[in-house]
Amino acid sequence: MALFVWAPQAERGVEISYSSGVEDWARAALHPLTQEDIDSAPPALARTLGRGSGWWVFPHDLEPGTRYSYSLDGGMNLPDPRSRYQPEGAHGPSQIVDVESFKFSDFPGIDPLGKVFYELHIGTFTPAGTFDSAAEKLPYLRSLGVDVVEVMPIQPVPGKRNWGYDGVDLYAVTANYGGPAAFARFVEAAHQAGLGVCLDVVYNHFGADGNYLAQFGPYFTEAHHTPWGAAINFDGEECQAVRQFFVDNALQWVRDYRVDVLRLDAVHAIIDDSERHILAEISDAVAQFAEQSGRRIGLVAESDLNDPAMVSPTSEGGYGMDMQWTDDVHHALHVATTDETFAYYHDFSLPGALEKAMRHVFAHDGNYSSFRKKNWGKPVSDAIDSGRFLVYTENHDQVGNRAIGDRRGAMHSLGALAAADALATLSPFSYMIFQGQEWASSSPFQFFTDHDEELGALVDEGRAHEFEDWDWMSIYGTDVSVPSPQAETTFAASHLDWSESESEEHAYYLQITRELLRLRRESQDFASSDRVDSEVMRLGPAGYYRRGGSFVAFNLDDEAPATVTLPRADLALALAWNSELEINQIPARGAEEPPLGIEVHFPGPGFAVFLPASA
Repeated sequence: MALFVWAPQAERGVEISYSSGVEDWARAALHPLTQEDIDSAPPALARTLGRGSGWWVFPHDLEPGTRYSYSLDGGMNLPDPRSRYQPEGAHGPSQIVDVESFKFSDFPGIDPLGKVFYELHIGTFTPAGTFDSAAEKLPYLRSLGVDVVEVMPIQPVPGKRNWGYDGVDLYAVTANYGGPAAFARFVEAAHQAGLGVCLDVVYNHFGADGNYLAQFGPYFTEAHHTPWGAAINFDGEECQAVRQFFVDNALQWVRDYRVDVLRLDAVHAIIDDSERHILAEISDAVAQFAEQSGRRIGLVAESDLNDPAMVSPTSEGGYGMDMQWTDDVHHALHVATTDETFAYYHDFSLPGALEKAMRHVFAHDGNYSSFRKKNWGKPVSDAIDSGRFLVYTENHDQVGNRAIGDRRGAMHSLGALAAADALATLSPFSYMIFQGQEWASSSPFQFFTDHDEELGALVDEGRAHEFEDWDWMSIYGTDVSVPSPQAETTFAASHLDWSESESEEHAYYLQITRELLRLRRESQDFASSDRVDSEVMRLGPAGYYRRGGSFVAFNLDDEAPATVTLPRADLALALAWNSELEINQIPARGAEEPPLGIEVHFPGPGFAVFLPASA
């Protein structure tokens, strides 16, 4: 296949070094892009080549498996910015990949709204940490009740272990997990199991180690800054080619790997003052491809802006995302379960936070945020489908961004965890499970890296500094030591222990998760996306969540008993955490009158689901 590279930084020329592996490396010059090159290119490629000057062309076909690198103006060898594979890592040569050789069945895609997602990290999901070993677990996930498997980033990273958000080669699939062909097999295995695949992509920054883009062109701008340094150049000089780089990347995953949903990481950190935001441009491009291919393809944004424009159509001035992660529901449930009130959790300890988030999506919808020290967010119209908001009680951030990566079960009872999970699972929102959560895994998910010694020391230092002001005593009852991200033991500790799911209490939790997901699918009230006909009523840690005519009574307190009164009596118990529940009808004053309601007495933490008796 011919190769094209955008390198406006090159003044004297671009050269390519290449080898098929059975012969010495050859070296040749690229020529500047001509109109003839554009005219002879496929339409999609021609559009890309027409956006920005500074393109160089190597017109000769290189066989799949050929390794190659570029040199600008006689400088060092550099990987291709659009490399599909880096078999020797981010600093090594690129390799030609024949994506046409991948075998896929005719999977139509998936409408992500209202679905159950399952987030996993390939490197820690199984002992082997590969796409192929993860694929063996896909039938289990489908039987659990999962609709979409969400894979954390798979781009090459420094070393052998990383969350994936330090990636530098956005088009490539890491060799650590098996490479491009293995990922294609994983996607096909998911489709064969009836699962959609969501891939986490990072368009807000690049990792520092192995990032050579600035040597090719103005991919970055000093006009804006992010927590990672200079921002990506979405709105400065020569930004058109940069924007197309990201549009093409999104299209690659859904076209060449048949990914069904893309999750865009931390879009609030994407700075773009253009008239048309890059998110809208990506959304329109993906929608156009979906229409042409006859597949349903979704986009999910991680956003803390609390702005419904994120999930509004581009035709109405929105960003065009199908869905967004919804931290407010997580924060409200987390505080109600744990009583933690530090940092951004403080506002969610205020009266009514859980009630508001479960009914109106955002607890911060224009009101004051003490953490941000200003008003934050906008209200969500009841006309916006609840399925556009993805909720969770655990995810990689909310577990991994704790100092020791501990899960809720490290400090709290499984009954309290199950009650919180029941509220989220049976909400009208789309729902996500984090790997192992279905059996209340005790494995932490800690922050791990594998940088060189110098950068690794800085990462260790920065991680420890990040948590200096946290009140550990109030959380753990003792001081804690932040695990070194660079230590292999940190990575090892984060692997799931699958045998744990077979132990008595964890097997019971897994059974409860299955039943909750079944109720979510099969119960008329809980399968509905209607959040208008719903309410949370609680006094302290106990109360009920009504959805239509169905109820979830709950007690989130780890120890204290609680009695919850439901305002109707014609209900039938469908599922409960604690078999020692006491359920009594509240008699009416008159002997001939029907009961007034039901009292549910919890001897400890737990939940009970009631459906209309006529259902």
